[in-house]
Order: sequence, then structure tokens, then C-alpha cells
Amino acid sequence: MFGGGMNPRKMQKMMKQMGIDMTELDAEEVVIRTSDEELVFTDAEVTRMDAQGSQTYQIAGEPESRERGAGEDEGAKEGDSEAVPDADVELVATRTGAGEAAAREALEAEDGDLAAAVSRLE
Repeated sequence: MFGGGMNPRKMQKMMKQMGIDMTELDAEEVVIRTSDEELVFTDAEVTRMDAQGSQTYQIAGEPESRERGAGEDEGAKEGDSEAVPDADVELVATRTGAGEAAAREALEAEDGDLAAAVSRLE
């Protein structure tokens, strides 16, 4: 970022004096969606920097690029901030023998937790 060959302790002290706080996040996955692709980071190093009332995130790693499908949010309720992925609905429906509507409802009730949704329907 900055500091070149500066001692890490000295750099942290300077950043603290400037009101900058950096935190390493234990992220499992980071997904960046554009209009035509998804960049999926599975082993990324994520750092959050809090400075002057705003947060900035830095992602370091190699993403996997996936083409976005035309109907990927099909069946999701309009206005849902975190729609249940169709692949998860299909997985729960197949595993439990329930219909897709019941599987989606169970996933939504369990906040997307696959195991809890399967348990709910079995």
C-alpha cells in the first residue's frame, strides 16, 4: 500500500496517528458481480481500512471468472436483498423430495442455511 520498506510497527503507529485502522477479515469467499461475469475469490486476503468515517476493502488473491447466467435469480422475490440461489433450492428439493416452492421457503426461513433447510423439510 504505502511505506515501502518501513518497519511494520512504525507504519501501524503512523496510521493510528492519522486515524486509520486496518483489520484483517477472515473471509471465506468474495464475489464481485458485473453485468456479464462474476469474479469469485475463494482464498482471498481481505483487509478493511477505516479512515475518516468511511470503510475501504482491499482484496488480494486470484479470482475465478464465471459468466453470469440470464436467469440466475429466477424465482427470487422482488426486493430481496439476498435472494436464495436457484442451485441451493434445487439441492434442497432433490435431497428432501420437496417441491421447489417448499425448498425455497425453507431456505428463506433458515437464512440460506442448507443443512437447516433440509432438516426442516425432513
